Amino acid sequence: MTGFEVKRRDGPARISLLTTPDGPLRLPAVADTLRLFPDLGCREFSNVPLAAPEEFARRYHIRGSGQPVAIHPALVPDASSGDCVLVPGWHTALANPRDYVDWLVRLKESLPPDTAWYAPGAALPSNVHILCYSGFDLFDYTAVDLKAAQGLFCLPEGEFPREDIEEDICRCPGCRESDLRLHNRLALDRELALVRQFIGMQQIREFIDGRARSVAAHVAILRHLDSRIRFMEERTAVARSVRLGAMSGDALSRPEVRRFAARVLDRYIPPAGSVAVLLPCSARKPYSVSQSHRRFAGAITGRAVELIVTSPLGLVPREIERIYPAAHYDIPVTGHWDREELAFTAGILAEFLSRHPFRRVIAHLEGGALEAARMAAAICGTELEVTGEDRPVSDASLARLSDTLDGEQAVRHDVVRGTLSWQFCADVDTRGMTVRWKPPNLSVRKGRDPLFSIDPGTGFLRPTFEGWNFLPGRYRVVIDDFPVKGDILAPGVVSADPLIREGDEVLVEGPQARATGRAAMPAFEMEASQRGVAVRVRKVLKQ
Repeated sequence: MTGFEVKRRDGPARISLLTTPDGPLRLPAVADTLRLFPDLGCREFSNVPLAAPEEFARRYHIRGSGQPVAIHPALVPDASSGDCVLVPGWHTALANPRDYVDWLVRLKESLPPDTAWYAPGAALPSNVHILCYSGFDLFDYTAVDLKAAQGLFCLPEGEFPREDIEEDICRCPGCRESDLRLHNRLALDRELALVRQFIGMQQIREFIDGRARSVAAHVAILRHLDSRIRFMEERTAVARSVRLGAMSGDALSRPEVRRFAARVLDRYIPPAGSVAVLLPCSARKPYSVSQSHRRFAGAITGRAVELIVTSPLGLVPREIERIYPAAHYDIPVTGHWDREELAFTAGILAEFLSRHPFRRVIAHLEGGALEAARMAAAICGTELEVTGEDRPVSDASLARLSDTLDGEQAVRHDVVRGTLSWQFCADVDTRGMTVRWKPPNLSVRKGRDPLFSIDPGTGFLRPTFEGWNFLPGRYRVVIDDFPVKGDILAPGVVSADPLIREGDEVLVEGPQARATGRAAMPAFEMEASQRGVAVRVRKVLKQ
């Protein structure tokens, strides 16, 4: 028997524990799988090609009588929570990125989320990063031992003839002893240790983006994964403790970027104003603390809805500029916008202006941001008034912006309503609420009742029990009949709002308890897992 529990997630990648007869094994890792799973020695001629049709696979596929449970893309998987599953021949999928992702998604969505994934004979230092990122946990030394037998020296950058490698490239024990097999094994161990490190730091995607650049198939796998928007988005936390590195054009397809943009369009409720000003972003974030945006605020003086045009997020309304990742991204600043950035940003801005038609739209922009705004205006038929073409922060541009707004009424900017709409997909009536706002701290009350506070690290609002009354039916986790004395484990969850993602603020409700906290896994895992923490409880309401 095995047991499997995910301890930490970063997208589809995870750090977990696999319980074996030899004790717990921290994954992702490489192991002597024949010793861990003796049943593997009795499965000769069981590698049915991954592309085999259902009839062929049904006839020849061998599930195995013990662990790990073999699965095949053409068949409905027969595995349970806690099992280790094996995909025979998965190393062949790496050369076919579209099939790789099709098969992976099909199998992942058919299996319990708390199953360990084993890719036999597949792991090399040059590919284990992409295997781990796509959700594989366990590996063996077969592939690196085969490379050693072929006289190939394994590095994260690829496999090279041993005689072409300079002595100073590696000083591991294997190289010091002229043992190629040992070097290759140690190189795989080291790469997996790095993968675990970056998952733990919540920076696995940044690590993968750097590693994948040298192999076209790996870049293609990442792009095909990102195209599976629902699959990736529900497995991606709503916020991380680190900044989002948007170092290439592929950042436009990242789940965090797509989610932010989609919520700006589908959820966010802007202030009631008839004039919008489009502003450039700033290197310092949140934008409002930058010198340039303080000068913009002095010129606008609250007389317009403020929308920041930026890449890779497209559009950041002022009210939600502190929400992850709007205040948490890094991008190379060159002043050049490529065609993909322009098209992405223009599409979002055009859709936003179509959904929220303003009487006037003022573009206080220059360069690529202004070009994107003009493209958006052409798409949605909006007339732009340009005030910042000759450098938005210049005195002349700021004076022109102020003069353009002469006679316009002040807009009531509502950070609470805007944030709650984006975060919880709710239109909350904030009349009567008092806001104490001294960045980065914010507290919201109605009368004497505290309703919300801000998480300075993510920009999200944390509802109190009174605050949850303003969010009826949203982000609830229903639990079984037991008192809450700590964190909520997945086996105790009866149902969860499908909108819940890891990191979301949630309300826990049960016959004996009411608690508030933060989701430690997405809703689909809460409902399907038999192990792991579902909600990190912050406060329990005494009954």
